[in-house]
Amino acid sequence: MGLSDLPTLNAFLNGTAAVLLLVGRNYIRRGERQKHRKCMIGAFSVSSLFLISYLFYHYNHGSQPFLGSGWIRPVYFTILISHTILAAAVVPMVLLTLRRGLKSEFSRHKKIARWTYPVWLYVSVTGVIIYLMLYQLSPAMSDLPVSAIVLLSSFA
Repeated sequence: MGLSDLPTLNAFLNGTAAVLLLVGRNYIRRGERQKHRKCMIGAFSVSSLFLISYLFYHYNHGSQPFLGSGWIRPVYFTILISHTILAAAVVPMVLLTLRRGLKSEFSRHKKIARWTYPVWLYVSVTGVIIYLMLYQLSPAMSDLPVSAIVLLSSFA
């Protein structure tokens, strides 16, 4: 695995965290605390691996420019800015939520988890979206409006 593979790994880790968050939330709704706990520790673990990999990649590679143009450019930067701000904010939220859960402070855990869960899920999902836009779709985005028109016209 080389440096150029890390963005794909990072997207995979973000996607895995999102799935674990969704499954974990479903378990706690059904009252299955142990399964919930395992999923949330798993989400924390893959998110921690993501952060290490992300920092290593950007330390060694620098930033990746977004090549899309036109209407998609402000869409990308809106997602990126909200993702970045919330990613910074969610770290202490996750640590506090996890700590309270592990210490069996369930009423306090639940109060903060109501805020942490949607922010963490948003950050995980938008991380995958940013990867797709930046590394998979970006070179083809200049043709996106034409492609969209051709696609829509095929349904007429």
